[in-house]
Amino acid sequence: MILWRSLLFTPGNNMRMIAKAGTLAADAVILDLEDSVPVSDKETARLFVRDSLVDVGRGNAAVLVRINAPDTGLSEDDLDWVVQPGLHGIVLPKAESAEDVVNLANRLERLESDRKLADKSLAIVPILESAKGVMNGYPIATASSRVAALAFGGVDFSRDMAVDLTPEGMELFYPRARIAIAARAAGVLAVDTPCTAINDPVQLKAEAKAVRQLGFRGKLLIHPAHVRIVNEVFSPTTAEVNRARKIVEAFGAAQEQGLGAISLDGKMIDVANFRQAQDLLAWAEAVGLDPQENQGSRIDRQR
Repeated sequence: MILWRSLLFTPGNNMRMIAKAGTLAADAVILDLEDSVPVSDKETARLFVRDSLVDVGRGNAAVLVRINAPDTGLSEDDLDWVVQPGLHGIVLPKAESAEDVVNLANRLERLESDRKLADKSLAIVPILESAKGVMNGYPIATASSRVAALAFGGVDFSRDMAVDLTPEGMELFYPRARIAIAARAAGVLAVDTPCTAINDPVQLKAEAKAVRQLGFRGKLLIHPAHVRIVNEVFSPTTAEVNRARKIVEAFGAAQEQGLGAISLDGKMIDVANFRQAQDLLAWAEAVGLDPQENQGSRIDRQR
């Protein structure tokens, strides 16, 4: 199971921030060549990112690189620089069609072969940032076996829709729900848009809890201070894990008796609840939460 609760953007032209990113508890570090890097610094960023891949990964985070969008004319050079040992995947911004993913996958296949990297070792994370991208979420998610997650870019989406972002996020509810459903149907992770309220941990936590309820399993981040809260929200609580363990054990015993449904603590439990409990236990194991321990509500562990 891929554990990408927190995916931290780090400007590719800032070596100090790159060096620090590898020491944080983010599950994934996204070294950025796109929005956070001015045009005049693109080549410098490519050099810094290429030379930092292995070092950043020593902190046990997955190392991803966000290249520039396909229509900029910069993405080919980005890939030539950064497809190197130490890279785990490419974040594709402004993804709007399955063709965008297929073109990237084909390019990665050639580069892996040329550079003697393991076949299909590099994942793709498309970011859906427009109305067209959101509507095409499922075709994008299923365009290649390399797609590991669908991510949402709420700022650019709101701009495309000509609406303002609000703390309540009503304008983002539908695209979030649609992306979460598309990701689940495709069998990949759903990763939410960054919280732009950098200094408001209350809003961050509320936002993360709300999208977790929609089916998201991680969040893009633009500030290191957000890592701890996001890791916490996207980890099962001890109570949730112990409840899931109880369901699995009780339903397993019932199945041996030929029963298809049981009552547990006053609630009906059937095979759907059983499978959901199994999924949660697998998630807890990936996080490093021991369901037999009750020391604290959550335990965070790097990927």
